[in-house]
Amino acid sequence: MAEKVNINSIEECLEKYIPGGELATVKRILYGKELQNLDLPKSALKLALDNDFELQGYGIPAIPEEMRPPRVVRIGVIQNQVVLPTSAPIVSQRNALHCRIEQMVDAASICGVNVICFQEAWSLIKKFAEIKYDVRMAMLEKVQKQAMPFAFCTREKMPWCEFAESAENGPTTCFCQELAKKYNMVIISPILERDETKGDVLWNTAVVISNTGQVLGKTRKNHIPRVGDFNESTYYMESTLGHPVFNTQWGKIAVNICYGRHHPQNWMMYGINGAEIVFNPSATVGTLSEPLWGIEARNAAIANSYFTCAINRVGTEHFPNEFTSGDGKPAHKDFGHFFGSSYIAAPDGSRTPGLSRNRDGLLVVELDLNMCRQVRDKWGFRMTQRLELYAESLNQAVQLDFRPQVVNENGPKQVKKLDCQLVSLV
Repeated sequence: MAEKVNINSIEECLEKYIPGGELATVKRILYGKELQNLDLPKSALKLALDNDFELQGYGIPAIPEEMRPPRVVRIGVIQNQVVLPTSAPIVSQRNALHCRIEQMVDAASICGVNVICFQEAWSLIKKFAEIKYDVRMAMLEKVQKQAMPFAFCTREKMPWCEFAESAENGPTTCFCQELAKKYNMVIISPILERDETKGDVLWNTAVVISNTGQVLGKTRKNHIPRVGDFNESTYYMESTLGHPVFNTQWGKIAVNICYGRHHPQNWMMYGINGAEIVFNPSATVGTLSEPLWGIEARNAAIANSYFTCAINRVGTEHFPNEFTSGDGKPAHKDFGHFFGSSYIAAPDGSRTPGLSRNRDGLLVVELDLNMCRQVRDKWGFRMTQRLELYAESLNQAVQLDFRPQVVNENGPKQVKKLDCQLVSLV
């Protein structure tokens, strides 16, 4: 099932095989414009080198204005992989991740990141914050990187349901609250939520934590895939929370979890509710959706005049028991390669290069939120989007007697002829 991965990144291929004179033009066409590299602190670069994760930084400036000062924000996104086998004890799988993520958040803090987001179902940790720092570092020497495996598609409930926890006061949220306060950083933490107030129902949830350490709120996955291996409705169903936007010190943010990126209306509603940055924490494999990956979040940024952050996990995760996809193909023990390639796109259509397809990574982007209004003024998408037209059409589409608005050539005559044929047959 897993593909043989030879390409570290598309960008490496471009730089290796396209002559320098042509490369700038290719990047302009592919990425909108060539972005400036951020001058990242040497201590952060050393931390990344010592702990084997990629660190990239770019700037996406807006046009200077006379009436408004720049609204500059530094965004960080993290992609990471599993190392321990999925057959290892749950506590062992859980505990190692705090060390790994804390290192990467340390690097983000050194780089001046204001808002950071982890990948979908990044981890669900149990009481790890109680472990002393030196013990955590000793554990880290044995296990450098770890995440909760994306087990939801195996359709086995045990032991994976043990990872679930409260969004409001679970151990992962408590851990992130401490990091948020320590680094004065907004943290978006996607987890498997156990809602004990509603009979232990599970949800695919993202918890938004303020830089003060307070839980601002949560949002849940609106669209649940039922395609190939990814039939996640075994674990959780569609959200009932709508499209909340969270007003933080560094702008209005929203979270469009994974499969929701395939639904343009989902992206649109976050924009209608005022989002300026929409994060898309995901878990998707190359054989399923890699050709779509670089398009969807970028298109959403253009169509909705906000910044988008596409975050994918990385690596291949193997499971003890075989499972099938319901497609007639042989049973298998992995989903394929999670191809990383996390990137950030801007309202003007520009985007950063992606992180590696194979390595853990931290992407830091300095952006100016003033670009959102500037692009709206230039293109007028909000002025021309005709919401009343679509509201009426969608209202009709959900009616039981709805018929598609299709016009056929000589339609009535064809129907009459068919009626005569049926009568003659009778």
